[in-house]
Amino acid sequence: MDTGTAGAAAPTLIGSVQRALRLLEAAASHPDGAPAKQLAREARISLPTAYHLLRTLTHEDYLRREKGVFVLGGAVGKLVVAGAVQNRRSRLEETLAHWRDAIGVPVYFALYREGEIEVVAYADSPYAPAVEQWADFRETGHAHAIGQCLLSQLDEKARQDHLDRHPIQPVTRYSVADQRGLLERLSTMGRMQPVFERQEYALGTVCAAIPITAGSTAAAMAISLPIHQEQRLLPAVEQLRKGVGELLNVLSLSISI
Repeated sequence: MDTGTAGAAAPTLIGSVQRALRLLEAAASHPDGAPAKQLAREARISLPTAYHLLRTLTHEDYLRREKGVFVLGGAVGKLVVAGAVQNRRSRLEETLAHWRDAIGVPVYFALYREGEIEVVAYADSPYAPAVEQWADFRETGHAHAIGQCLLSQLDEKARQDHLDRHPIQPVTRYSVADQRGLLERLSTMGRMQPVFERQEYALGTVCAAIPITAGSTAAAMAISLPIHQEQRLLPAVEQLRKGVGELLNVLSLSISI
């Protein structure tokens, strides 16, 4: 006989947490603040208990006391921001997963943020695995399609600053050999055109990246394939390019993740 079934069916509720949440809900309904007595009444909590919880919530910055009334504190705002960031990340991950399934390739989203290349998110599968990051993406931007795509969007000063901090060293025998070679390559790239890379970062892999216009931030979406499927690369990146317009809203929001 399962003696734990009854206990498992009913969750354990912590009364003090419930009461504190009701006080926060009551305070949130009064943008200009409300006194303790009013909050206790609306939360249906005894006044002594309300005072105790209000002191705790104020100490933790979930509430602030101003001129005898309680208003929401900064910690509540942090929760809201964290929730919004998580929501944006979830939307981005769902978008990347959609295109992974639609095209059948790993899909990446990357930014150039605070002077560094950052892969924000990617979607892959056992049948279409992402490229293993065996060498730091931030230091090897010259050798992969994502990095070249992002660097191509920077102005001359920002690009040179990046290269000064991350000197070019060949990653594979196919990698660009020096700064001059990279700059010459970047200068020939058409604005908003895909960037292709063949075994420059990882042997046996081909990649393509698409520049994304998202405010003033350099951004890119990318795909990768094993080299024996190289013939799929151009059709796949063209399919992704056609869908970029639908993605811009999600991608623009994702920059603040």
